[in-house]
Amino acid sequence: MIEGWKEYKLRDLADAINRGITPKYVDANGYFVINQKCIRNNFLSFSEARLTSKAKIITVYKKVNIGDVLVNSTGTGTLGRTAFVKKLPVETTTVDTHVTIVRPNKLVDNRFLGYNLGFQEPQIENYAKGATNQQELGRDDLGLLKINLPPLPTQRKIAKILSAYDDLIENNLKCIKRLEEMAQNDFNNWYAINEDFKEVNLGSIIGHEIGGGWGAEELSEEFNKPAFVIRGTDIDELPNGKLGKVPFRFHKKSNLASRKLQDGDIIFEVSGGSSYEGVAKTLLVTDELLKQFDNAVMPASFCKLARPIERKYSNFLFLFWRFLRNIRGTEVFEIRSASNIVNYNWTAFLKFQKIKKPSETELEKFNKIVEPIYKQVYNLGNQNQHLKEARDILLPRLMTGMIDVEKLEL
Repeated sequence: MIEGWKEYKLRDLADAINRGITPKYVDANGYFVINQKCIRNNFLSFSEARLTSKAKIITVYKKVNIGDVLVNSTGTGTLGRTAFVKKLPVETTTVDTHVTIVRPNKLVDNRFLGYNLGFQEPQIENYAKGATNQQELGRDDLGLLKINLPPLPTQRKIAKILSAYDDLIENNLKCIKRLEEMAQNDFNNWYAINEDFKEVNLGSIIGHEIGGGWGAEELSEEFNKPAFVIRGTDIDELPNGKLGKVPFRFHKKSNLASRKLQDGDIIFEVSGGSSYEGVAKTLLVTDELLKQFDNAVMPASFCKLARPIERKYSNFLFLFWRFLRNIRGTEVFEIRSASNIVNYNWTAFLKFQKIKKPSETELEKFNKIVEPIYKQVYNLGNQNQHLKEARDILLPRLMTGMIDVEKLEL
């Protein structure tokens, strides 16, 4: 143990360790409920949060505070993920029963504990109990996690160093969101006012479309072509530079050849969804995105590759699909099963969905506006990827004392 550092158990550093509530979901006028989907890559996103009825009693220990650390506590693949609560959408926010709230005490800097628990995600998984697909992390078990703790001034310095990276990432995320909103608003206004656009069937501007693939986990004589596989769950994260979860697999030569993504392609999610969300999420593929991968890329089985008849239609088609999904126009072609799995009637969508096709002149003007926007989006995402990599290199070295910050002036 490094001089001045002490070993604690997490329960000794927390005023409270508690699971959340069983929500009674409502569509409006409720308290925010954070679920496991909100916690990813040590960041807390509220886009997947839902609302619970205000009739539900939220006790002080089940109400989330700024400075808390949240830990996913159920299920293989999600259990152990952590996020520090830097801000909240509304004052009364809680978590569901699959998430644990850790409230740090005065012995530990809140941000330091957040980074430490993020560093220890693999160790947290080891405290889970139960069968492979039904693993649970009890609050008492989580409380046994060992924490090597430096003095408070050192904790604050470490947290400040790591926070500098996260602040830059967060600023880039805000810029990406603004740029995407700008592109969508430009499209919506432009599409609405141009009454002389020619109405055609959607399928007429698709030159090549094919379902994705999954390949094999291991290299073999038959599955010998490597490629990353973009799933529906990856679509929202990729513009933000979060490539780390995209699977890398091996494929048949013929399967990859017809599915290998290129600049201007669009990925369209055709299966998945949930009880409260459909499918039809889309991703615009650009050279800037593809350069972030060190190998070929293709869509997964539950997605379609859509390649317009010409590259100049890519931005237009992508933004039209996003516009259509935002107004719930894509739901007409959704087929929902009794178990709330959603499948998309892709064939009918291409055959019957109408789209107003712009003139060559109008399309050229529009592309001059939006193409630089998406170049900037993916360049900012690429910056985020590099910032995350640099932070993740520093994280274990700072948490184990390999880098001495005692004499640093911060």
